[in-house]
Amino acid sequence: MQIRRGLTLALAALTAGLLTGAAPGHAQAAAAPTATALPLSTVADVVSAGDRVFVSGGSSATDVVVTSAAGTVVGTLSGLPGPTDLLLSADRRTLYVALPTANAIAAFDTGSLVESARYDTGAGECPSSLALTGRYLWFGYGCGQGDGNIGRIDLGRQPARVATGVAVGQYFYGSPLLAAASQNRSVLLVGQPGLSPASVYAYEIGAAGALSAPRTNAFSAVGSNLRDVALDPTGTTLYTAAGSPPLVQAFPFAEIATPSATYATGPYPRAVELSRTGTMIAAGAHAYYAPDVFIFALDGTELARYELGDELPAGGLAWSPNGARVYAVSWDWTGARPAMLHVLPVPVG
Repeated sequence: MQIRRGLTLALAALTAGLLTGAAPGHAQAAAAPTATALPLSTVADVVSAGDRVFVSGGSSATDVVVTSAAGTVVGTLSGLPGPTDLLLSADRRTLYVALPTANAIAAFDTGSLVESARYDTGAGECPSSLALTGRYLWFGYGCGQGDGNIGRIDLGRQPARVATGVAVGQYFYGSPLLAAASQNRSVLLVGQPGLSPASVYAYEIGAAGALSAPRTNAFSAVGSNLRDVALDPTGTTLYTAAGSPPLVQAFPFAEIATPSATYATGPYPRAVELSRTGTMIAAGAHAYYAPDVFIFALDGTELARYELGDELPAGGLAWSPNGARVYAVSWDWTGARPAMLHVLPVPVG
């Protein structure tokens, strides 16, 4: 179903303050990190289209905040029921927004900031995680009642066709986490969050978007209480951030048994994100254990670390397309302070 609506741009003048950042262990940051207060009390996700950054407020909110690349608030996508996961198209011209409280996914033009489509997910209730492989927009759904599964929207058809229950024979307690590879349209990574031990599933995508029987991890290899998953651009290596162990792990996509690399974040990792080239990794951990955000080289060398001061949501990291910045969002669980967008420079040289 196609819907067009206007956007009310809300120009804001919010003060950008300096983050308290721990000194990088192995390189000097190119610029100082900054933090900008957002007109949100909670945050769920962040993505960067280059010139614009989008931050969603989460299932209890109604807005996606739009900022400049430097973090200045420039507008709001308003009137959205519970915006959570955000996803950009390969050309960064379309922003997809998961709306679990409305059982829908909205699409916005990132230039005009006008809603161009809304997809009713039908029986796929509470869609909360998104991934894109070519013409197929995938969504993990489930309201936490043992009803989780994967849905697929064929964007190559007009009108787009929605299918649910495409992970045939697979059980997910709630909405599974999804990740795709930017240079490989034939693989899909799926994670079961919140359970112990944690599980991830490596799917091959076949003709007409059919999912093969998945490979899964060796028992307890991933740890427990999975929070975030990621794939490198080629789809050959997967990454997991789980409550335990206290580090981000990398596994071969072909055999999820023994980590091929680990990245020490300290207790309770919450987020992992690969740069567009796949040569650097951003990882985040629990706010009670400083620092919150790390930048690593693929070999595990720590390039930088930053303290946010408040809670990093699961998956709350994004790279700028040129790899010069990492964006992190945080929120104060007491409600005393507004949510923040942190712009973290990536060390050079």
